Amino acid sequence: MGSRPSPFTPDVRRYLMTDEGEQIIDEVVKHPICMVVPTLTVIVGALIMMVSPAARQAWLIVLVLGLALALVGLWKLHVRAMDRFVITNMRVFRVHGVINRYVATMPLTRILDIAVHQSLVGMIFNYGHFTFESAADDQGLRTITFVGDPKRRDATIQRVIQRAGIRAVVGLDDDGTT
Repeated sequence: MGSRPSPFTPDVRRYLMTDEGEQIIDEVVKHPICMVVPTLTVIVGALIMMVSPAARQAWLIVLVLGLALALVGLWKLHVRAMDRFVITNMRVFRVHGVINRYVATMPLTRILDIAVHQSLVGMIFNYGHFTFESAADDQGLRTITFVGDPKRRDATIQRVIQRAGIRAVVGLDDDGTT
């Protein structure tokens, strides 16, 4: 049955059209590299709180600043943890948001092109950013950032589109020509 909603993970299954036979092919969480800066922010905030007694009369101000910095880092970690990109047998969609949930959907039939951008750091740590091109001028699902193993995920999307029969297969003659 349905899983219980959690304040720490989005329940992507509730957005499925199960009565139409929709199934999850891949659920993509943000690559861990995007957690580095928020984690460092939490650590710096905690260190500032620890040195607040050395600030003597201004200890309370230093403590509050450290606490605020740590809370900002925790919030950013939580926001990234709540971001999911989902590939199904019918569409791709993204669910994100902590207080308010946002869902952007694109049917497989609307995907014309997928561009994958990998910086040097992205190639080293195996993450990239997807840009979806569709027939619509403006859509809610255009760029998905920090996708782990982007080559495999791109191949998964292409395979699902092909299996759905949305794109034609070009046949080759025996001599290798079309």
